[in-house]
Amino acid sequence: MKQKIIYTIVAFVFATQTIVAQNKISGNVKDEITKENLTGVTIYISDLKNGTTTDIQGNYKMENIKTGSYLFEISFVGYKKRVERIYIENDTVVDFYLSQSVSELSEVVVTAVTRSTELKLSPIIIKPVDAGILNQNSSTNLIDALKNIPGVNQITTGAGISKPTIRGLGYNRVISLYNGIRQEEQQWGDEHGIEIDEYSIDRIEIVKGPGSLMYGSDGIAGVLNFISPKAPPVRQIKTLLISNYQSNNNIIGYSLSNAGNKNGIQWLGRFSNKFAGNYQNKYDGKVYNSGFQEIDGSLILGITKKWGYSHLNFSSFNATLNIVEGARDSLGNFIFAAPDGNGSTTELSATASDLSGYKIGFPHQEVNHLRMLTNNYFILKKGTINLDLGYQNNKRKEFGDVLNPNEPDLFFDLNTFNYNLRYNFVEMKAWETSVGVSGMQQSNANKGIEFLIPEYNLFDIGGFVFTQKSFNKLTLAGGLRFDKRNISTKQLILDSLETPVSAEDSTTNVKFNSFTKNYNSYSGSIGLSYQIDRKSTIKFNLSRGFRAPNIAEISSNGKHEGTLRYEYGSADLKAEVSHQIDLAYFLNSDHITFELTPYANFISNYIFSEKLSSVLGGDSIPDPSDPTPAYKFTQGNATLIGGEIYIDVHPHPFDWMHIENSFSYVRATQSNQPDSTMYLPFIPAPRYRGELKAQLKKVGKNLTNAFIKFGVDYYFQQDKYFQAYGTETGTPAYTLLSVGVGTNVKAFNRPNFMSIYLSAENLADTAYQSHLSRLKYAPQNPITGRKGVYNMGRNISLKLIFNL
Repeated sequence: MKQKIIYTIVAFVFATQTIVAQNKISGNVKDEITKENLTGVTIYISDLKNGTTTDIQGNYKMENIKTGSYLFEISFVGYKKRVERIYIENDTVVDFYLSQSVSELSEVVVTAVTRSTELKLSPIIIKPVDAGILNQNSSTNLIDALKNIPGVNQITTGAGISKPTIRGLGYNRVISLYNGIRQEEQQWGDEHGIEIDEYSIDRIEIVKGPGSLMYGSDGIAGVLNFISPKAPPVRQIKTLLISNYQSNNNIIGYSLSNAGNKNGIQWLGRFSNKFAGNYQNKYDGKVYNSGFQEIDGSLILGITKKWGYSHLNFSSFNATLNIVEGARDSLGNFIFAAPDGNGSTTELSATASDLSGYKIGFPHQEVNHLRMLTNNYFILKKGTINLDLGYQNNKRKEFGDVLNPNEPDLFFDLNTFNYNLRYNFVEMKAWETSVGVSGMQQSNANKGIEFLIPEYNLFDIGGFVFTQKSFNKLTLAGGLRFDKRNISTKQLILDSLETPVSAEDSTTNVKFNSFTKNYNSYSGSIGLSYQIDRKSTIKFNLSRGFRAPNIAEISSNGKHEGTLRYEYGSADLKAEVSHQIDLAYFLNSDHITFELTPYANFISNYIFSEKLSSVLGGDSIPDPSDPTPAYKFTQGNATLIGGEIYIDVHPHPFDWMHIENSFSYVRATQSNQPDSTMYLPFIPAPRYRGELKAQLKKVGKNLTNAFIKFGVDYYFQQDKYFQAYGTETGTPAYTLLSVGVGTNVKAFNRPNFMSIYLSAENLADTAYQSHLSRLKYAPQNPITGRKGVYNMGRNISLKLIFNL
């Protein structure tokens, strides 16, 4: 089946490809007020993934452009980004005027719809985050970098492992993309993070809700699209060095990259390294076995010609992640197992030496994610074709036996082939329509000595149609998608020594039964965006999403390190179906930016994990020698209601000042349930964030785009949680303070030779536990009586970026 799909895709591309006449666009870019020519302005066409810059006279030129409608991004540091759609049918001259402004709501997005569009025109709720915002805040991993975005949270297992949630929904309900290809990495696991080099990402587009149809089922929470840096303008080569140090766990990270664009050939090579010791907080001191190490490499090669472009992407992510268990001795010190010299183990209390440095302890994970992708864009006589193909291999090993340190207990070997094919019709009477097919073929093998899920094969395919049209101030957009997924598992029989055997007898037990499951359903979205005036927009969108149960939910049977629980799957689970209503209002004036995004999400057959009780009372313990409580996946009908509010005031004449405030809230309940089971587990607490920031375009002769900011995050008490069977506990309110300062430094005739970012998170060193922290349920400290391990304390970060 996989080979037939590949042959069909390739044949379709070559059968329909017809080269057409090419055009040129040129012009000049000036300051809107002073009429001064602007040098170094970037002119970029998103669909073509190519751009240029203005010369010393402010002139630009781009050649070999096919007749059609294109969305141009015109951007320059210190000026408001301009987005303009231009129809090109012959050699065209267009001049642009840029204004100095602090508001930048009209950005280009590529995730929500099938071709580039302005943010204000898309009825789907999307939040773009660029590298400038990411650099201003310290983070221990890629998902942690999104912690300040309203509506986005993270389920954490220490400082090195974070899983994203969008509006209270996470795991497989969030589709993660890397340059348009679905990231497949055993994302069903609580302690399985996003395996993408954070230094390799220049922009993140966050789609809130199930409105994106291009990337398949599952994304009923939304989509995170991680995007690599754009290719440099033509005839340019850039070398970038990023370095970062963080004080709390002594993170040292660096990344060296080289990118160029010469004669239609583009490249970007990168090497990154990051390592961290044990993090610390006021209550626990240094948390034993919480460090991690990471080594990554990537290479992107591209060619842009008259027929379109083709990009090849090779990347390797390699991480070793310690897993915190949190057990302690009678004095409250962390303990760990060590060989006793007689073929057995003994428990030792962690000393200052054990807690220092960058040691790898037990248990820990070793994760290797290999990715090979190709993104292609073909220009036809009528329309265009996007073709994305990808292969991913994810190896995840978990080590927990100090007597056999090189033998993994769990070893998942996941292979995934992804395909996306989309045909974009020529615009007809202002209708922009696309049709496509996408899916994946997946297989997972167990190569360890313990088994949590069975070996399985998965095949997924879906087709979609999407269209949109603008009527002056009104834009209508909608689409429909149908997906089919097949999952087949293999039987696993174990003998009395827990070793796999091929046949059953009186001494064996069946760990996993074989079965085949088929899931299919449709997804859809329809909405509108109406520009009330030049400054304000309202949006309304209805969407339906569909998610098949993942392999862990239907078949898991075992303990997983880091989750602090024994998991049972339920083979009879049904697919989740989501119906969401989104309403939004956006105001983007010279002195006020305001966003209001309420929503309601109704999910049938919502799947979640609940703790099991013993018939004798207390927790159900499958293995008394390892007293880990048992949980089982179940489902019910859920309603999630909430929204986000964001306001940024930059009053005249103090345009350099930003007074930012945001609030996010979600209330997640089950239908027809008593109080103890009324609320869904792992729902983030309401959060307020305030920030006062001063931005200065120029300070003296050599400092530009300087900023200084002070922030406060207040997390409200979470007293609406899943109480039954002790599945969850409440979380008290807490406040976190932060500060930051940064600037670009001019040197060696470069306006941004170096960028400096200095920040401090949790400035008051508050001891707190996030409601979404897995370590909240670690063992109790016998000295203090506090249960679990607390989150990171004060952390000071220094990041230096050199443009060499």
